[in-house]
Amino acid sequence: MKILVLNSGSSSLKYKLFDMAKEEVLFSGHVDGIGLERCALKTKCKGVSDEKGVKVVDHVDAVMMALKSLKTSGVIADYSEIKAVGHRVVHGGEYYSKPTLINDSVIKRVKELIELAPLHNPANLAGILACEKMLPKIPQIAIFDTAFHQTMAPENYLYPLPYELYSKDKIRRYGFHGPSHKYISEQAAKLLGKKETKIITCHLGNGCSVAAIRNGKSVITSMGFTPLEGLMMGTRSGNIDPAIFFYLCHEKGMTSRQVEDLLNKESGLLGVSGVTSDMRDLHKVAVRGNKRAKLAIEMFSSRIAFYIAGYTSSLEGVDCIVFTAGIGENAAFVRKHVCGMLSHLGLAIDSKANKRNSAIISTANSKIKVYVIPTNEELEMARETEEIIKR
Repeated sequence: MKILVLNSGSSSLKYKLFDMAKEEVLFSGHVDGIGLERCALKTKCKGVSDEKGVKVVDHVDAVMMALKSLKTSGVIADYSEIKAVGHRVVHGGEYYSKPTLINDSVIKRVKELIELAPLHNPANLAGILACEKMLPKIPQIAIFDTAFHQTMAPENYLYPLPYELYSKDKIRRYGFHGPSHKYISEQAAKLLGKKETKIITCHLGNGCSVAAIRNGKSVITSMGFTPLEGLMMGTRSGNIDPAIFFYLCHEKGMTSRQVEDLLNKESGLLGVSGVTSDMRDLHKVAVRGNKRAKLAIEMFSSRIAFYIAGYTSSLEGVDCIVFTAGIGENAAFVRKHVCGMLSHLGLAIDSKANKRNSAIISTANSKIKVYVIPTNEELEMARETEEIIKR
């Protein structure tokens, strides 16, 4: 069975075609820079990568190009070979706790939730509508970032605000990176070799979140009403004193839109270092003596350790901690710093294994296992899509 997975961003479209019999990627592509002059189509098929400049007006155009690339490569002869399309949708609100077959009602809900995810849901919706136009007879499945975290209890998802803001306006913690946290926790459970588990997953990329997961279900996660809450990230501030917003507006004359952009696009690693939001480049200049770059890395790491320590309380203990995504999988210096601040929990890592980015980096006598597991959100989405259409 061949399943296509789409991840539509504001100016990009990532896609992969899977052969689910072997869970093998037949083709992967990335349309980067939709509507821009620098737009490029990057593809990989049978180990061969290619990149070329293209002119793509909108997401309909991008989906059309993606589908044509599948035929051109020869991985499919006809679109009917694609049995389903799985779409990443960032915000599903409280409506969806599992992958859902897309119909008019789902599309309406995704539109309604645009106000909660204005940077993401419009692009996700554009990808859905484009596929409906191009592949009208093929089932479309929505996989929501927020769905995995719908198992949180009220004491963990409610904010200490007037209750009416939740009951009427649905202001609450939703959480994101759901497919990644789900996939990683399942892989960690296999490594632990036990059914009843207490796992803390750390998805650390340009966007970052930590989740506490008990027996495969999310207990609490760091991202909240929006993906801005929680950890310090590439360009996002994460948690700050809310009164800073008022100060910037009242005393500095900034508009709410300017503050929103500052917190989302000009803060985090970039804001503190003044150099870059890329952890690889940041580490290079920190090693060469850039104090602000070093400070940014230390702040980033200490906040991760803070959340992990707190989430051990939420789980009443922890079996393992998992690092994943671009920074989590590759930045040994970040993992070293984070784990060093958790030694009081009986956690110890093997420095050589950590430098090698090994799957297990904790020592044999560590009370808590520490894993480095590559995330595979697309495979998780393909699996969930297949499960829906086989029912």
